[in-house]
Amino acid sequence: MSQGILLYGPPASGKDTITAALRELNRIYGAFERLKIGSGRTRGYRMGTADRLAELEAHGDVIYRNDRYGNIYLVDRPGLVQAMRDGHIPILHLGQITGLEAVMDRLPATWISVLLWCSRETTAIRSQGRGDSDTEARLAAWDATAQDIKAGSDFAWDLRLDTDAMSPAEAAREIDLLRRGI
Repeated sequence: MSQGILLYGPPASGKDTITAALRELNRIYGAFERLKIGSGRTRGYRMGTADRLAELEAHGDVIYRNDRYGNIYLVDRPGLVQAMRDGHIPILHLGQITGLEAVMDRLPATWISVLLWCSRETTAIRSQGRGDSDTEARLAAWDATAQDIKAGSDFAWDLRLDTDAMSPAEAAREIDLLRRGI
């Protein structure tokens, strides 16, 4: 059966750096590039159009849609199936528990859900340090993530990691060990 990793956490909790560390551990891991319709940052996304969105919706191929920062972000079935070809393990970055549930419900695979956490102060420092022009929006998203966790308190995380207290390499090793059942 196909496998995938779901990384959930507030902005700047380490999703990108932990994904890179997993990739260094094993080339079987790879970041899933969500489809983005909009503007701004393009790195890490497959850019799409309103026409592509309509096509995916017409075929029932939108697994999860998130509207944030004035853009539309999609987890699409064709993209995810492609990312799982040849035994590869996609790593999805999601900021809403409903997104994790949608992926787990709508695409059969063995999914590992990982809560990455960092303090609000750390989010601010990391966001500013990487040159984000929208740090205040990222902090608002941090607040929304904290509320989402409280509202979804019955969600069964496979792993919880505090990225204030561990390096990306340590977090990647923990995820890899869990995936391999060690």
